[in-house]
Amino acid sequence: MTPSNIDPAFILLFFSNGGLCHVLSLALIALLVFSLSPGGIAWASSRSHSRIPGPSGIVLAFSGTLPHRVLAKLSSSLQVAYLMAFSIGFTRFIISSHPESAKEILNSSAFADRPIKESAYELLFHRAMGFAPFGEYWRNLRRISATYLFNPKRISAQGGLRMEIGAQMMDEIEALCRRDGKVEVKRVLHLGSLNSIMMCVFGKKYEFGEGEGMELEELVKEGYELLGVFNWSDHLPLIGWMDLQGVRRRCRALVKRVNVFVGRIIEEHKERRRIMGALDAMNGDFVDILLDLQLDEKLSDSDIIAVLWEMIFRGTDTVAILLEWILARMVLHPEIQSKAQAEIDIIVGSSRSVSDSDIPKLHYLQSIVKECLRLHPPGPLLSWARLAIHDAYIGDNFIPAGTTAMVNMWAITPR
Repeated sequence: MTPSNIDPAFILLFFSNGGLCHVLSLALIALLVFSLSPGGIAWASSRSHSRIPGPSGIVLAFSGTLPHRVLAKLSSSLQVAYLMAFSIGFTRFIISSHPESAKEILNSSAFADRPIKESAYELLFHRAMGFAPFGEYWRNLRRISATYLFNPKRISAQGGLRMEIGAQMMDEIEALCRRDGKVEVKRVLHLGSLNSIMMCVFGKKYEFGEGEGMELEELVKEGYELLGVFNWSDHLPLIGWMDLQGVRRRCRALVKRVNVFVGRIIEEHKERRRIMGALDAMNGDFVDILLDLQLDEKLSDSDIIAVLWEMIFRGTDTVAILLEWILARMVLHPEIQSKAQAEIDIIVGSSRSVSDSDIPKLHYLQSIVKECLRLHPPGPLLSWARLAIHDAYIGDNFIPAGTTAMVNMWAITPR
């Protein structure tokens, strides 16, 4: 039977009340069957059905708090720590809670890309190093960062700036103690970390809770909220256009503010360069470096804004959260705090502050930092997510292109 000789009455049958009910019933049954398949609907509807064990239905771990713990418990209960398949809407996921499969995911060129959520795309992060697609542009950004921003000479040269920011944090804590009798340590750590990044990237620091400093804090806070929110539009394309959670609207409003804030700083640098000339790589900040390389690397102003914004955003909370965990752990274990203080007294003394040159000698303090990183890895799931750019295998398991692969660092580290 060809489309040209189908009786119209046959088509109308499906749009009558009874016919439509039958069609909807069949669709619901098919959806239920797919949902109950191992790995869920996204794996069942893919061109290659999953043989990777996993829960059926839709996993809702990301819509709640502590998803890394929920997924670790799920992997453990199903005894699929090596690799577990699951679905969120129409997005295929695999997750490793085992060091061997984790190593394969993180070292394989098949998982070179990162999945980019709608919020990350709207916030311009697809033009920055963390989310840019694997290719020439991404390699150039990585080379620029390694050569000009993270090289040991430059980091060493900024030791004085870090000491200055540390002193500013101590002054802030002292002022809060005098005024309120209590200190919100999290906020002081966050602002100190933010200032450290700003000195490195923009060559300027801000006063806590005043003017541009307060505005910058609000921008970073809003960005973190938007990137952290679970957005159903990422996994259910049919409802994406409706923006039910308002993520797209908030992202676009934030990008306008970021463009104004960062654009203003770029213009200040351009004006200074017109008057005083360009600074060399060691004396200039990262804005100066990007402006020097703009023509050679074919970077637009929008690219520069995206790169700078990501540097500020990704380099702030991870450090602050780690420091907060270290302080919390030492409060819970005063004997460890006493040992750390004794080591500092012996190596540094009480007449001066700790400097970069002291760090290699503070072995016990370094061990505390490493242990806290093990117990509380920053971004235990999302920081380690990868996207399969082509079909691949992990062990004997076939992974089709477009699958999001995650490593649960929290589940892998022993407790």
